[in-house]
Amino acid sequence: MSKGWDCHAHLFGPYDRFPLAAQRSYTPPEALEAQYLAMLARLGLTNGVLVHPSAYGEDHSLLLNALSSHRNLRGVIVARPGTLPALDQLHGKGVRAARFSHRSGAGVNFAGSASLDDLLTMAPDLATAGLHAEHWTDCKVLPGISDRLRTLPVPLVIDHMGGFDVAAGTQEPGFQCLLSMVESGRVWVKLCAYRNLRASPDFEAGKPFHQALLRANPERLLWGSDWPHLNLAPAPDTLALLDVFKRWTESDALVAQILSTNPASLYS
Repeated sequence: MSKGWDCHAHLFGPYDRFPLAAQRSYTPPEALEAQYLAMLARLGLTNGVLVHPSAYGEDHSLLLNALSSHRNLRGVIVARPGTLPALDQLHGKGVRAARFSHRSGAGVNFAGSASLDDLLTMAPDLATAGLHAEHWTDCKVLPGISDRLRTLPVPLVIDHMGGFDVAAGTQEPGFQCLLSMVESGRVWVKLCAYRNLRASPDFEAGKPFHQALLRANPERLLWGSDWPHLNLAPAPDTLALLDVFKRWTESDALVAQILSTNPASLYS
């Protein structure tokens, strides 16, 4: 497959050169650039999207260094209003988006994360800079914020399939809201199901959610590995996750569209 994309991964370290932020909510093991590139090759993909981890706070040195060294990589920053005065220069450095977070339950906001309010404030500047927004949220809160998200002047990508609740099923109002947003064509979703299935005894329970999104709008779907699979032991085999995506998609044409055509239009 030419120019297949992994649209969600993180780098960490080496820590003697790129130390983590002093104030952070987790301390991951190193996940190095060379390891990620080798993993991409193992998957048979050529392009990757690196998402800035909250454990680095506002220091984007590692991300920008990787982008400057590899033309096949793109980046997603984390920023708050006023923290990046040169926002308009980031596109030329390989950055394509900024990431924000608004989730249900304890710990909605994390050190090193940007909020929904930050997104609403920064969206016009992102549009001017030619960037889109990525949002880490979940189906429990989505109905309450969807009206605001629909009015954004930039494309919006929702991570991890909207954090669907596998026990609630595909008719759950929050997941139906996600489907409606994808159908509109203004919202994209990353097909990365495995974190939503950790409590399920049957991994195949994620397939109906995957296929409901395919029916909603396959032109607004992406795939992300979520490498290096933080805070999971044992970590899943990334190649196996890609194989599950292909099997659940059940169409070579749709696989090619989601792995190649769609991300190329958003991240190139």
